[in-house]
Amino acid sequence: MNARVEPLVRPEYERPLLPPPPPPEAAARPATARQRLCRTLLQAGWLRKAVLLALLAALWEWAAHVAGNDLLLPGFLQTALAFVDGVVSGELPRYVGVSLGVLLQGYLAGVAGAFLLTSVAMSSRIGRDLLETLTAMFNPLPAIALLPLALLWFGLGKGSLVFVLVHSVLWPLSLNAYAGFRAVPQTLRMAGRNYGLGGLRIVTQILVPAALPAILSGLKIGWAFAWRTLIAAELVFGTTSGKGGLGWYIFQSRNELFTDKVFAGLATVIVIGLLFEHIVFDAVERLTVRRWGMQG
Repeated sequence: MNARVEPLVRPEYERPLLPPPPPPEAAARPATARQRLCRTLLQAGWLRKAVLLALLAALWEWAAHVAGNDLLLPGFLQTALAFVDGVVSGELPRYVGVSLGVLLQGYLAGVAGAFLLTSVAMSSRIGRDLLETLTAMFNPLPAIALLPLALLWFGLGKGSLVFVLVHSVLWPLSLNAYAGFRAVPQTLRMAGRNYGLGGLRIVTQILVPAALPAILSGLKIGWAFAWRTLIAAELVFGTTSGKGGLGWYIFQSRNELFTDKVFAGLATVIVIGLLFEHIVFDAVERLTVRRWGMQG
């Protein structure tokens, strides 16, 4: 009896149908101009911040509308008009110029004192003990608390404001600079000594460039402390040699019940702080730390 042998290869009409090949992925298709534009706008940090600021301004205007009392809470548009009027009339720039002039003197004096104190601390053990003791004592002390003593010692003048500004800058900058100096690798110090550097030269040529990120952080903190201290001192202190600063402008507007001008002065404080943060310090960081590849 002969057995029937099945063919090894099945006929084509009996083979199972295979699924069609998948279409090409959508990612492989080139993006349209509108998609590229949307993607670019979503990745822009300034646009996201602008949208957040617009939402905050709308919320502010809504809250002022609900309050219904311009004396207590003026709206965003009313404050913006007061700000523009102050700038156009020259009133706000005049007060800002007085404040920035005093701030620059106190800030530079505090920076010089901080680098001198830190250099002494890095040169000897006694200097380190002195810096640690002084910063532990005076860093927690608010600078505005020294204003009565400053008025007693220096009188009604610019010297009192400069004194409290130096105090607000000196200690945070000294702490950051000292921490940055201590973090410098020992190999860099040894390399500097092999080149014959010592004393102040090793500080300025080895330690300062290596500790620059920490120093910049201390400069930013010192600037913020000095700016807020100056505004608070001007609110209490008033005028300097017959010229008032931005804090005095806010205080005087409050006494005259111009609440929109008070908010315009506060907005000016914020704007100046942002300008120094994102223009001055960012430019210094971009030209030094980022160019040298030292950012974390």
